[in-house]
Amino acid sequence: MDMRFLFLGDTVGNIGVATVEKYLPLLKHDLKPQVTIVNGENATKVGRGINHELYLKIMNAGADVITLGNHAWNNSEIFDFINQTKNLIRPLNYPGKDVPGHGYIEMNVNGNQVAVINLQGRVFMDEIDDPFENVDNLLTQLHKDNVNIIFVDFHAETTSEKKAMALHLDGRISALVGTHTHVQTSDGQILPHGTAFLTDAGMTGPNDGVIGMKFEPVINKFMTARPNRFEVQETGSAVLSGCYIDVDSKSGKARKIKNILINKDHPYQEF
Repeated sequence: MDMRFLFLGDTVGNIGVATVEKYLPLLKHDLKPQVTIVNGENATKVGRGINHELYLKIMNAGADVITLGNHAWNNSEIFDFINQTKNLIRPLNYPGKDVPGHGYIEMNVNGNQVAVINLQGRVFMDEIDDPFENVDNLLTQLHKDNVNIIFVDFHAETTSEKKAMALHLDGRISALVGTHTHVQTSDGQILPHGTAFLTDAGMTGPNDGVIGMKFEPVINKFMTARPNRFEVQETGSAVLSGCYIDVDSKSGKARKIKNILINKDHPYQEF
């Protein structure tokens, strides 16, 4: 019997949260996933971090797990609640002792042990602990505990680091989906040893800016090479990007991966 994962890419600003609230219940009705994961690291109105109100909104819309990324700590309110919200996970490889929150979650889903892991890359990003070593150590523990259905959100900048991680973990996890670049890729595939891979799920948020930001300051920075304050696009149309993945619940191997894209050019339709 297959287990279905539904994953939505980076939720950006007010438009992103509203789009999750609008479409996630419809997607869950049509696709009937057993596990729904939403990346919420850009959910605040300024596009950096998440707060408790937005955490509740995304969970109430139908998420089972919310993942984060390099903006996890940008909203200081997170320190007030992340230790009490097991369904909100931050990158496993954040450095230091006593890091707030958790880098993964284990769940029992219809009698199957499932783990969702959040990792962050290092190329062109903050210099944090090695994600390869960290996930290797965690997988040793999970496999000893007979957890073989494992989903990884790898929040990273470069396509090469994401593909390298996917190949490194091929056959040891069920799926690895990249986040962070906010642009959906079309390379969904099942790797040779049974791991589903997508370089980037894309974003859920404003469709008319530049990866969720107002385009005028971005253009100005490109043209002048001077600093500009970027702000989240607050008007215009929305985009929802993500994917769903079917996994054999006995072997933990992926059977299918398919992109989801909803915007003004790709209106919602039943799956």
